[in-house]
Amino acid sequence: MAILVGGLVLVPIARSIVTSSTERHGQDTVFVGLDNYLHLVGDDQFHTGVVNSFVFTAYAEIFKVVLGLAAALLLHHRRRGRAVLAGLLLVPWVVPTVVTAFSWRALLDPIFGSVNTLLTATGIGPLLASAHLVDSWPAGWLSDPSLAMPSVILVNVWKGVPFFTVCFLAGLKAIPADLYEAATIDGASSLQRFVNVTLPGLRHVITVTVTLSSIWTFNNFDLVWLLTQGGPGDVTAPYVLVAYSKAILQLQYGAGAAVTLVMLPVIGGLVFVLVRLLRQDSGAKLPRPRRAARWVGTRWTATARRALPWVVAAVVTGLLAWASPQIFWKAAVVLGVILLIAAAVGRVVSTLQSRGGRRASSVVSGLGSGVALAGLLFFVLGPLYWIAVTAFKSEGQVVMRTDDLWPTPWTTEQFSGLFANQPFGRWYLNTLLVSAASTAVALVCAALAGYALARLRFRGAQGFTVTVLLTYVMPGALLFIPLYQMLIGARLTDSLWSLVVTYPTFTLPFATWLLVGYFSSIPVELEEAALVDGCSRVQAFGRVVLPLAKPGLLAVALFTLTNAWNEFLFAFVFITKDEYKTLPVGMQSMIAGDVVPQGQLAAASLLVSIPVVIMYALGQRFLTEGLTAGAVKG
Repeated sequence: MAILVGGLVLVPIARSIVTSSTERHGQDTVFVGLDNYLHLVGDDQFHTGVVNSFVFTAYAEIFKVVLGLAAALLLHHRRRGRAVLAGLLLVPWVVPTVVTAFSWRALLDPIFGSVNTLLTATGIGPLLASAHLVDSWPAGWLSDPSLAMPSVILVNVWKGVPFFTVCFLAGLKAIPADLYEAATIDGASSLQRFVNVTLPGLRHVITVTVTLSSIWTFNNFDLVWLLTQGGPGDVTAPYVLVAYSKAILQLQYGAGAAVTLVMLPVIGGLVFVLVRLLRQDSGAKLPRPRRAARWVGTRWTATARRALPWVVAAVVTGLLAWASPQIFWKAAVVLGVILLIAAAVGRVVSTLQSRGGRRASSVVSGLGSGVALAGLLFFVLGPLYWIAVTAFKSEGQVVMRTDDLWPTPWTTEQFSGLFANQPFGRWYLNTLLVSAASTAVALVCAALAGYALARLRFRGAQGFTVTVLLTYVMPGALLFIPLYQMLIGARLTDSLWSLVVTYPTFTLPFATWLLVGYFSSIPVELEEAALVDGCSRVQAFGRVVLPLAKPGLLAVALFTLTNAWNEFLFAFVFITKDEYKTLPVGMQSMIAGDVVPQGQLAAASLLVSIPVVIMYALGQRFLTEGLTAGAVKG
């Protein structure tokens, strides 16, 4: 594991640092020192990419927190159907990014898209135009420079809300019910209970979730590329796309590496915060101060910690207002409407409760939560429903926009055309092979490494555990340039081996990190009993530990298989020949200029999504099993 992590992550980063100090002149590579970094000072494309990454991340995280928390609260207070609703809300996070991009790209099409049609029919579209939230109607969501970034943010929020919902729901379950009962007895309203009990109880979960999601969002490439390719102009191009353009399209590896490494301090700061939060001991006691200076320092530290979130919020708000004034006020209006609706419903319920109308308050609360859940499910499942029905339309129905919500008649024309006109079967087989190989490597190596870190005591174990976590959150944006150079040197580009070799960069660290926790949860007494009975360490591992770790191994297999199945950046950079492409890259290549085969893309999206959804549906039952079920020595 150490060799793989060092060779696939640490060495490429070191090589990227060396590459950033060189420049390519024809066939020769010349050392230029810090010139590539100095050129970025006056590079307008780089400046635009950095601002776009910041704007994209900040707005997306704000709305994911608000909507994810609202969804978690709605589900937390439901007694019936909570598991089913949570499973439905998780679907956008499960489906591949390429499916997300193509479904929303078709829905937001100004001519053939259903979003403009629906908003026009309901009268909301002209209202948005009169309120100057859009410049004209019908709106060109992905082609209008003023709407392209908000549209990309919307799609990212749609895909990311389920992750926040699941994390916040787990955090809500961990808050003791006694705190809410005590607050109710003291006369606290629902808003006061939310502010003084819920938010403090979720503070740690919110911070960890936002930090981890910010790392992913800040380094996002595939969603932006598949939706807009950074356009129109460069209004949606993040810094990762700038690095890709310089390194891969212009073959200036040094300039591209400099772009990614300049952002390393930002990523490193987020990773540092995440590691500190994950290693934080919630049960640790504060040291007892013995001197006045130490007491003052402790009080100042406590005050600073309380004020830090407000300072960060004020700084981020000011930067957003400066960097994106057009988006800022539109986002403020939308966010304000959401918060006002939530506050109004809570106020009505609290008023009814205070007047003794428990039944009326229950009716209002149930009605409000039902309407909110219906709207949330419509937002979450609408694009997926559109994919399903479009896949079974004829080409005439797709082009003429007839029977938009229900195919008449149902036909498999798009599926037959997909296999006849595209090497879709080959792409499917390639994806299966790469995903299976990556999963096998991750299971074998992570099981051994996870057990060693959980059970064995050796020098450097704690540091290596932190290194595994760091490599897990290390974005592919920092690795694809040096890995691409290494693959060229090994002549492994345009082959499935290039993906099998590089996918462990993001599968192994996560798998090891997860299994360390699983192995640590298994009682060590079971292994000691096996050792006393004459088993060797390897036999105890195989006969006692692995059977008990089946839920953890299944979780690793599930997440590894899903990540390999959905991966886009490495496959897009390393593979150019059709016969070696995987499904995400192959589907992207089906678009030729402005010609978008919506029906065939919908059919392909359905075929790509079904295996992932089935895997999660079947694996969910095993993931909830107890880790030590049946662990009784008889």
